[in-house]
Amino acid sequence: MALSSVLAFWTVALLLIVVPGADWAFTISASLNGRSVIPAVSGLVVGYAAVTLIVAAGVGALVAGSPALLNTITLVGGAYLMWHGAMTFARPATPHADAPPGTDWKTFRRGIGVSGLNPKGLLIFVALLPQFTDPDGTWPVAGQIGILGLAFMVSCGLFYLCLGTLTRTTLHTRPSAARLTSRVAGAAMVALGAWLLLPI
Repeated sequence: MALSSVLAFWTVALLLIVVPGADWAFTISASLNGRSVIPAVSGLVVGYAAVTLIVAAGVGALVAGSPALLNTITLVGGAYLMWHGAMTFARPATPHADAPPGTDWKTFRRGIGVSGLNPKGLLIFVALLPQFTDPDGTWPVAGQIGILGLAFMVSCGLFYLCLGTLTRTTLHTRPSAARLTSRVAGAAMVALGAWLLLPI
């Protein structure tokens, strides 16, 4: 697989990652709610790994071509974002060293849900990844999609790790600002979930 294709995809993927969205809102709220941002970011990356596998297996194209199935995924993903956003808004996080037991595991699972259940993310992968593959290349297309997905996941993990760490560090000594930021993140997730449901 040509390095130029990987670099071209990485450039486009990085632009998509730095645009604020559901992943941003989740990372910011999670960074204030636990001991570490690593479980949240790990969950996001695992969710995108699942989407990469789905696209590499050819299931993504089937989902994109089935309006009923895509609407179902959109409904579940939008409802999940709205629920998680509402919980974040109702119980805004403040930085603390001693998170309740099980918080890391719950945050990890929620991260998988935020990225893995995002139908827009699936469609981006379905529309974007194949454009950077070479059907006549020495690598099979599924392998090329796996490499491109890995590049996306590494970029995603590093960016959100930095974002979460910066948020936590900046707001660690400002509980009122942390609560406000957490509420804004929760409201953003509700709004994004509602936006996903509009076309249904």
